[in-house]
Amino acid sequence: MAKLHVKKGDKVQVISGKDKGKQGVILAAYPAKERVLVEGVNIVKKHSKPSQAAPQGGILEHEAPIHVSNVMLLDPKTNEPTRVGHKIVDGKKVRVSKKSGEVIE
Repeated sequence: MAKLHVKKGDKVQVISGKDKGKQGVILAAYPAKERVLVEGVNIVKKHSKPSQAAPQGGILEHEAPIHVSNVMLLDPKTNEPTRVGHKIVDGKKVRVSKKSGEVIE
């Protein structure tokens, strides 16, 4: 299973694809598939038949996962896309912004 540079709750920016430039929060991460679900990004239409749960049916829109290589973490200080480094602080391994050197919580 691959280790991702981002995790659930991180604010990211899409750096390639049809939604390039959009920013959003990661709703879910799928490390086994190397994909993340970003709020408001990669909206797809799903046709659903009427059922007990959704008696109306119709065409629903929701987010689909995108590859983790297409997103970049936003620096907490400058709010710009940055690469992620790692550092040992007080015996704990923490993520660090490469642009500002700020520790990412």
